[in-house]
Amino acid sequence: MIESYKRKNNLEDNYDVIVIGSGMGSLTAAALLSREGKKVLVLERHYVAGGFTHVFKRKGYEWDVGIHYIGEVQNKNSPIRKMFDYVSQCNLKWEDMGEVYDRVVIGEKKYDFVKGVENFKNKLVSYFPDESKAIEDYIQLVFDCNKTMKKFYIEKALPNYISFLFAPFFRNKYLKYSSKTTYDTIFSLTTNQELIKVLTAQYGDYGLPPKQSSFAMHASVVKHYFKGGSFPIGGSSEIVSTINPVIEKSKGKIVVKAEVKEIIIEKNRAIGVVMDDGRKFYSNTIISGVGVFNTFNKLINEKVSAKLGLKRDLLSVKPSVAHGCLYIGLNGTAKELKLPKHNIWIYPDKTDHDSSVANYLNDQSSDFPLVYISFPSAKDPSWEKRYPGKSTIDVITLLPYESFSKWEGTKWKKRGDDYEKLKEEISKRLLNELFKQLPHLRNSIDCYELSSPLTTKNFVNYDKGELYGLDHTPKRFNQKFLRPRTSVKGLYLTGQDIVSAGVGGALFSGLITSTAITGINFMKKIYK
Repeated sequence: MIESYKRKNNLEDNYDVIVIGSGMGSLTAAALLSREGKKVLVLERHYVAGGFTHVFKRKGYEWDVGIHYIGEVQNKNSPIRKMFDYVSQCNLKWEDMGEVYDRVVIGEKKYDFVKGVENFKNKLVSYFPDESKAIEDYIQLVFDCNKTMKKFYIEKALPNYISFLFAPFFRNKYLKYSSKTTYDTIFSLTTNQELIKVLTAQYGDYGLPPKQSSFAMHASVVKHYFKGGSFPIGGSSEIVSTINPVIEKSKGKIVVKAEVKEIIIEKNRAIGVVMDDGRKFYSNTIISGVGVFNTFNKLINEKVSAKLGLKRDLLSVKPSVAHGCLYIGLNGTAKELKLPKHNIWIYPDKTDHDSSVANYLNDQSSDFPLVYISFPSAKDPSWEKRYPGKSTIDVITLLPYESFSKWEGTKWKKRGDDYEKLKEEISKRLLNELFKQLPHLRNSIDCYELSSPLTTKNFVNYDKGELYGLDHTPKRFNQKFLRPRTSVKGLYLTGQDIVSAGVGGALFSGLITSTAITGINFMKKIYK
């Protein structure tokens, strides 16, 4: 059972491994190490475990805050499915979203992304019959890029001396793709701007438009969904619910409301953590899954951080985009309301993605650069039993942190009338985008609530309310410090910052962190 730190509990002073944060990377590392007999303590500052995989409940509804669909889990032999099965002991179940997983809306035109590589290709060719070769070449390039990814991330788990000697062998082929932008790469195949706009329509899954993002990140997301999308049955909270017993089996614990104030470092070795109430827990292995900015800026003593140049490393990366999500509750079942399982991506008609983002950042009364709509209650077959007669929708868009920075330091739910007024204005605009696509829902809304970047900062503790950790620029993939081992002995990193955005990236980060710690080839162990 997941316990609260504030209550009396049976926590010991010493553990084999201490993990800070309970996101997907942290949970994966904790589960893998627990299965090797390690006693692991997971410390989560929020009152709910799971990071972006957690849910919240309000007014008789439940919303998933970060998971909207996962790829490659319907095939039981796929690497990501084998990983999920291993860390959950096969207790995490998945529901296929169907033939269409994403619908792209640009003005009055609609483009469906359908599962199956051949189906995907044929569908795109039906929209762009003169671009058949470009589409085939694009799909091949996506596969070629992903083939080089495995060695690139294996290198991150290698001991430093091996990495020093053989890094080019492991990294260079992937860097050939990651060092180019998504736009430049696709523009080399086609000059058709509408096709480029459609092919890059999932950029919201990693947060950067095509002229800024690394093609390697784009290719990873695209391939991830080639075989369709799926949703965890029972909601995304099932992830932590199925992993927790694995941790407890080795006498470990996940503890919430447990904020770590500082990592204890003596003679350049991490030996434990200090909690916000002063209590100390000790371990020779500390894993931080709360992001490199939080780890190096907040959890490590200023003198130690300066001496090791940790803050200097941070100058080469920057936080990803912030966002807002409108959580909507509706009266009626998904069937009655004719809610689709597929997601809807909505874009302005006349401008490319980068120009739309630039226009919006310059003037937030202009069109949203993207609006993403997800229908979680339609995706989860257990929803109707758990919440009969009700449905939910998530509507997401970019929201710059700077628009809300004047309320920094205010408390959640107590930020004042002006803050609520701004949120209501944004909410109305997002509702209008929903009604343009599904006008029949106008009279079925029971309640709605908008999260702002300050909400993300409050609950997930990212300083600028960022959704995807670090920006996935070409420069980001060249940073060798983004790896499990740090220059502090016994201190390791995990999470999306050391691999890439999304649940799949964070899941794999837990694997390479565990490999770096133990020397065990978990890939071979899990995938055999």
